[in-house]
Amino acid sequence: MRLLALALALASLALAACGSSSPETGDPAGAEPAAIHEATPTEQAATTASTAAADDAPTGEAPTETAAPTKLRLVEIVSGLDSPVQLAAAPGEPERLYVVEQAGRILVLEGGELLPTAFLDIEDRVASGGEQGLLSVAFHPGYATNRLFYVNYTDERGDTRVAEYEAAPGAEPVERRQLLLVEQPYENHNGGQLAFGPDGLLYVGTGDGGAGGDPENRAQDLASPLGKLLTLDVDRAGAEWALAGYGLRNPWRFSFDRETGDLWIADVGQDAWEEINVTPRSSPGLENYGWDAYEGLAPFEDKAPDASGKLVWPIHVYGREDGCSITGGFVYRGAAIPTASGRYFFGDYCSGRIWSLRLESGEAKDVRGHSIELKDLTSFGEGLDGELYLASQDGSVYRLASE
Repeated sequence: MRLLALALALASLALAACGSSSPETGDPAGAEPAAIHEATPTEQAATTASTAAADDAPTGEAPTETAAPTKLRLVEIVSGLDSPVQLAAAPGEPERLYVVEQAGRILVLEGGELLPTAFLDIEDRVASGGEQGLLSVAFHPGYATNRLFYVNYTDERGDTRVAEYEAAPGAEPVERRQLLLVEQPYENHNGGQLAFGPDGLLYVGTGDGGAGGDPENRAQDLASPLGKLLTLDVDRAGAEWALAGYGLRNPWRFSFDRETGDLWIADVGQDAWEEINVTPRSSPGLENYGWDAYEGLAPFEDKAPDASGKLVWPIHVYGREDGCSITGGFVYRGAAIPTASGRYFFGDYCSGRIWSLRLESGEAKDVRGHSIELKDLTSFGEGLDGELYLASQDGSVYRLASE
């Protein structure tokens, strides 16, 4: 994915990336907005609705479950945790799964057993509750040798911070530098996801700043760091933050397909539609995901979206009959469930429903509502072996398995 840097130097965005204090600037790509498949929202809604009986979410009707080759189940690994919100794996540690607790701790599951000592504890730095807290961790691709990892959290003032830490055997991890500070005008829509892309860059998703309906139009404002997808080359001295996408409401969870490098973003909706966006690794430049001109496929405000980037329509949406807050997952690339290979799994925090779909020629196909459910679903996680895990805010972590 080729990315273009845009100006983001403003009072509400403080940067400390490799010693720099202002983000990189450059020209945006593509003055004329275009959908991935050159389709209008009406055309895409018709296409999506006619894909299969299981995928009629754009009409607001519940997806019908189709017969799956393999029936799935959830295997509980641990319970009794304090509001787990993210699961992550570290390069070089195939037996470990890291569990992020909202209050400010990162715990370690090793061989399915919870280790007694926290990997990281920054509760004294974190404002936790509602949509705030320690929201994610991402391990450097070279973590096995350099021991560097990155966390995204809301500080005591409620502002978003991204910091770099170095782990040391037998000692507390040490903070090396603060990479990002974004002032938050409200307590919700903090985004929170961190992930390294196939290009080696660190990606962070920011929400639109909160309240409701993006009242200050931040997501479509390229001068604001809110409602954006930002990237940083953490290995390059003097590197500055670059803009990869905008028009996001609250991209709580996004992931990269480990096989194709495609980016999957699940963006939490306002009052009507939850959505999934896909950006191919071969994307030519800047993407506009539409909010708050659109919510899902439907117009939200009577205005034209900013035309600096290409307008990307969601490949799949669902309405309030099926849930109220999407939790994005991963494309399954494990070996334990062969019939699930290549399927993107996602769910809903409110309803607990879990679905999967395939991406074919840029369109969602064979959308399935699975019989398994998990209320308060905060996150999916992917092990180094490609197997998938799920976390519930009630304190439990599960592994996806076949019956």
